[in-house]
Amino acid sequence: MNIVLRSRFTRRGDLDIVFLTVARIGRSISGGMIGVALPYYLLRTLHCGALNLGVIFLCARIATAVIGFASGFVADSWGRRNTLVLVSMLLPVSAVIVYVSRDFWWTMAAAMVGGFSATGSLGGGVNGAVQPVQNAVLAELTLEEHRTKFFSVFSFISGLATALGALLAEILTVRDVFLAASILSLLTLPGLWCLHVSNERKKIVRLKTKAIIGKFALTGSLNGLSQGIVIPFLIPFFVLVYHVPISQMAVYAFTARALSSVAILGAPLIERKLGFVRSVVVTRGVGLVLLTLMPAVNWLPAAIAIYILAPSLRVMAAPIQRSEFTKRVRSDDLGRALSINQVARLAASSAGIGLSGYLMENALYEVPFLAYGILMMGNLYLYVKLFGTKKSRITSVS
Repeated sequence: MNIVLRSRFTRRGDLDIVFLTVARIGRSISGGMIGVALPYYLLRTLHCGALNLGVIFLCARIATAVIGFASGFVADSWGRRNTLVLVSMLLPVSAVIVYVSRDFWWTMAAAMVGGFSATGSLGGGVNGAVQPVQNAVLAELTLEEHRTKFFSVFSFISGLATALGALLAEILTVRDVFLAASILSLLTLPGLWCLHVSNERKKIVRLKTKAIIGKFALTGSLNGLSQGIVIPFLIPFFVLVYHVPISQMAVYAFTARALSSVAILGAPLIERKLGFVRSVVVTRGVGLVLLTLMPAVNWLPAAIAIYILAPSLRVMAAPIQRSEFTKRVRSDDLGRALSINQVARLAASSAGIGLSGYLMENALYEVPFLAYGILMMGNLYLYVKLFGTKKSRITSVS
């Protein structure tokens, strides 16, 4: 396809944004379905305990970190388009494995290949290894001054698709969810081959923006540790403590993710009013208070209300953070930088997952939420310490 529709918002063309968005919608709907169905599949169909669920999430998180790290380096040398297509293929393959196996160990292998672990993203973390190269592609396609807006709209569409996937989990059997996810994610992939992004082979050179990469990696590590303690176990929390059936949980998950999608559209406005660091501190600060209180309320309607509201606050500043990261890091370093940041976040979160799996297995439900609050406060302090609170325009490094 040689025709590219240019606009004043993009560097290459609007059709590229459409192709990238369609593929993301397919992954998001699939991820929404899997994110709801997987805990029920493990806890009810395979009769696993919370500790086994934690092991699945832990292995998936580690595998996602390794694959994501490798994809960032491959993208900067082999080409971003080729890498994006390759990593995106992991989701349909892994979903088919779960559908045909009905076995714990095959399910673990599939979870590792497809990244079936909640990372705090609107997509539930499914196929999370694709995010570094996907964000690098989106940054390459968009102009710097409009990048936060594009990240916000992209996340909004992705979030709505994830919410739809969560709702679809209600009308399918738990096992059929994985077949539907595989087919859908596969059908939306072809457009990625048409992307007009850097795809030439390059020689890997030394990172030139190591200091700023290190700062984001440090805050990402603490953020990952705090989220690993709680986020993957939010749906299992309602299954184990309140015995909420999948038909109801799918509706709650749909509502939470749909609200998050709408809320994330406010990121450009929040950025203009508060700046990068204050946006993160305000939104995530309120969110940490709510999540810390969730197990203490001991009343299902209140817990559900927190479950619905907290994700919006947690992800509202995500487009701002991604945009700021891409502005401060050199273009030649971007694929590797994004993968390093993801590895730091996912590796730290692995420790949190292991701890929470043990605590949930022994009915110590309050402890992970309390630990989340403490760690998130430390993370917000790091943002202020490393980046300051003054609003400033960052000139892109190229």
